[in-house]
Amino acid sequence: MGVITLAMLGSLALAAVAGAVLWGRSADRPDPSAVLRGPTSTHLLGTDHLGRDLLARLLSATWLSLLPAVGATLLGAAAGITLGALTAVVGGRVRRLLGALINLLLAFPALLVAMFLAALFGAGAGGAVCALAVACAPGFARITQTLAAKVAGTDFMAAARVLGLRRHRLLLRHVLPHIAEPLLLNTTVAAGSALVALSGLSFLGLGVQPPAYDWGLLLSQGLDRVYTEPLPAVAPGIAIVYAGVAFQLLGEVLAGAAGRRTRPSRPDRPAAHPVRTDRPAAADHVLEVADLRVVLPTADGVVRPVRGVTLALRRGEMVGLVGESGSGKSLTALALADLLPDGARATWATHRFLGADAGSLSRRERRAQLATGLAMIFQNPASAFNPSLRVGRQMTEALRAHHGTPRAQAVERALAELERVALPGGRRLLRSRPHQLSGGQRQRVAIATASLMRPALIVADEPTTALDVTVQRQIMDLLRRVRRDDATAILFISHDIALVADACDRVLVMYGGTIVENLPARELAAGARHPYTRMLVASVPDMDADRDRPLRTIEGGPPDPCGAAPGCPFHDRCPRRLDRCAVESPVLTPLGPEHEVACWEPLPPAVLRGPRETEEAEK
Repeated sequence: MGVITLAMLGSLALAAVAGAVLWGRSADRPDPSAVLRGPTSTHLLGTDHLGRDLLARLLSATWLSLLPAVGATLLGAAAGITLGALTAVVGGRVRRLLGALINLLLAFPALLVAMFLAALFGAGAGGAVCALAVACAPGFARITQTLAAKVAGTDFMAAARVLGLRRHRLLLRHVLPHIAEPLLLNTTVAAGSALVALSGLSFLGLGVQPPAYDWGLLLSQGLDRVYTEPLPAVAPGIAIVYAGVAFQLLGEVLAGAAGRRTRPSRPDRPAAHPVRTDRPAAADHVLEVADLRVVLPTADGVVRPVRGVTLALRRGEMVGLVGESGSGKSLTALALADLLPDGARATWATHRFLGADAGSLSRRERRAQLATGLAMIFQNPASAFNPSLRVGRQMTEALRAHHGTPRAQAVERALAELERVALPGGRRLLRSRPHQLSGGQRQRVAIATASLMRPALIVADEPTTALDVTVQRQIMDLLRRVRRDDATAILFISHDIALVADACDRVLVMYGGTIVENLPARELAAGARHPYTRMLVASVPDMDADRDRPLRTIEGGPPDPCGAAPGCPFHDRCPRRLDRCAVESPVLTPLGPEHEVACWEPLPPAVLRGPRETEEAEK
């Protein structure tokens, strides 16, 4: 099919270029002695009412038939793609308005819109091109809107928003390159349809006007004698179908080539590289949040996944945030990074980041502060990067956008950062695309990208969940180095209790949208005082576990985020609940140095050696 398509497109290109040069004069030369002749050896398709050769006119009209069709397609595609892609980078209200506009435009048949606008703009090639561009734009907008919606919810778009990139950068560098391939295929196919539509407008007298001519006008002129001399009418129709099929086949060939594209092999994992240790840690607070709440309005009611979170992080400190799925950990992180989904609303009593009150900053100032002071590392390294962009561009984007760093200097800094996370040979890696890297390499690049701006806070949302144990340890070592080298505070979100206890300085235990315990990590195994924390720790198997007994679990389920029941959120699952727990909600109360617990009946500290001792201590 590829050879056939290439031959058809080549013949059209040859006719378009050579038609006007070789046959232009004979096509416009009248011959009164040969008016309305049928096909002869001299005139293979016959002549028109002025005696002009129809074959010469057919070949000469190729350029004027193809160029307006391609132009109308490109104009319509540019307008529709822009309209549809904007829905991925604007706010929720504007997105809904744009969606409603696209739906309204699609309610009218494209051909009828083209005919109406062609008559409104005035008969002629220019009016027909503009009319067809407007008519086909809604179709492009709907396709782009659908494709862009898939991109808008990806981790790499969230990371780009954290970097504070402006909408035009998001659009040009992250949305459009990611969806360019299907849009190119659709544009190619649409060019064939545009050719047929423009020929139809010329046939109706709304397109190209005499003395100019295209295939549609030649078809209209030949229709008057179709019963006596059908060839003058059939030949332009064959030319229109031939060109339309060529464009359709081009789209099919491109789609087939995209489907057969293979991924290159992954490069070998490079060796480790020493890191810098020249930056001491500071003790000042990077983040202070009090009574953080998140509200999500839904069709079933208002959901409150975060219900009064209070936390603080010091410079150079790694704090773990643990809890069951649905406890509100990730939404807390998204609220801190100002990445909540559309419709969600965050409120707080206190929210200070880098000493500035978040409520006193304008949206632009807040974005700039987060772009340079906060970075996020997402759970899935495969979705954390835009697959359509090279690694180097994604790593240096924030430096160039916010610091105005020249490209060469930004690349050098990216190379140094890759070496710091044990990825030498960086120039080859910077030219790679994300799918060419292994999972561990992608996560190392994510850490390098996050630390490239030297942020004061890194939010790591389960960065090791999708990795094997060996790579998991390497990633944790890298996070420790980044914290030590740059005095960066790290909020480490995870389900792995043992990993958090080993890597973090403090642990925040979250349940039902609130922090129920804040304690030093070294005390997690033996010094946990909240029943939920103690049961979480007990549910982690160890080498001393009795294999004849089932693993420990926490009976029941987490509270309904749509509910608003008073009291402690854990009271219906707690083995130590009191009557007071059902009506009064406990607040975080200090129990010792750097140890707070929200419980009316906290457990006594105990040294626990295994599941049996744990069970006896809880009883």
